[in-house]
Amino acid sequence: MKHGHHGKKKVEKVMREFHQGTLHSGSKKGPVVTNPAQAKAIAMSEAGMQKKKRPYRKSIKQIFGR
Repeated sequence: MKHGHHGKKKVEKVMREFHQGTLHSGSKKGPVVTNPAQAKAIAMSEAGMQKKKRPYRKSIKQIFGR
């Protein structure tokens, strides 16, 4: 997945905040983020990127029409 320069810098900034223990979920009044997966999700969201999507898998009902 390619990232733009601006997005990469934003992710670096957010992850730095996480490692310093100053990253909050929501606003600055929200609780401090302790989960690295949540920090990554916040970074991707603020940078305007998407996580890699899983391929769409049809259910049995959609395939056989039952």
